[in-house]
Amino acid sequence: MLLLLTAVGLISYYIYKSIKPPPPIPLPENVSKISPRIKLSDGRHIAYKELGFPKEEAKNKIIVVHGYSNSKNVDLYTTQEMIDEFKIYFLFFDRAGYGESDPNPSRTLKTDTYDIEELADKLQLGPRFHVLGMSLGAYPVYGCLKYIPHRLSGASLAVPLINFWWRRIPQNLLNAAIKKLPFEFQMTLRVAHYCPWLLHWWMTQKWFPSNRDPKKTLTERDIELSETHSKQSYKDAALRQGEYVSSQRDIIAGYGNWEFDPTELSNPFSDTNKGSVHMWCALADKQILRDVLVYICDKLPWITFHEVPHAGHWLIHEKQHFEAIIKAACTE
Repeated sequence: MLLLLTAVGLISYYIYKSIKPPPPIPLPENVSKISPRIKLSDGRHIAYKELGFPKEEAKNKIIVVHGYSNSKNVDLYTTQEMIDEFKIYFLFFDRAGYGESDPNPSRTLKTDTYDIEELADKLQLGPRFHVLGMSLGAYPVYGCLKYIPHRLSGASLAVPLINFWWRRIPQNLLNAAIKKLPFEFQMTLRVAHYCPWLLHWWMTQKWFPSNRDPKKTLTERDIELSETHSKQSYKDAALRQGEYVSSQRDIIAGYGNWEFDPTELSNPFSDTNKGSVHMWCALADKQILRDVLVYICDKLPWITFHEVPHAGHWLIHEKQHFEAIIKAACTE
């Protein structure tokens, strides 16, 4: 009996140690010299980077929301010609747990949304701003449209994520969307949705395949762009506090239970006609099913839907496509 109890205890301890996520890797003491940061009302710090026109003189203020495993240093074609033509002020920032921004143990879609609003207020951007989110980083943009629509001058969603558990999207569309992904990636998202407390174990265990092969979810052109615009040093800096508090919590927030469905959103500019929302769909995208995005935009005709032939999931890193996204954001 003693041997049995000992064995059960050891197994339980092993399971507990395997499931328990690691604490965040501490940021260096001189973190403020690495990047400017603002302090939020809950005591956390958000790191940011400013680019372009001074915000007091800018005609367009665009907050860029980076995607999965990325940071405020996301490499985009922000040329001086574009900045001058549209008088743009760009604000890049590290979402909670990424780069030099403190992690948020209670991170959700809603907390990421209000982080954006508080960052804008702390930096005195004024009453309205445009939010641009890419891929998984689009879920805070949906959050802005839901929770702080009065603060927006516009919004852009580039190859936005699909949450396969949205309530009002037809189930056959969502089933087709998730089947577009490799099986191991499907399982990772299911673990994140149904058993988020198990995600760290799932992402680190060696028994079952859990990590996606980029070749299965990216086009050849996407891979070329990722090699150019996603150097390992960028990724290491983005995940410097550990993958659990950055990218894994990102997956949990994006694919958890939302308080709303995108088709329930209201036009934030119905009264003023001053502002626009744009959604960009890459027709060669191996991760996002076009039909789901079309369904959302059919239900929300105030969203301008853009189809980009031959482009893949990394379309925002193509110069001509990024310029088109910015032009649409600044001229409508």
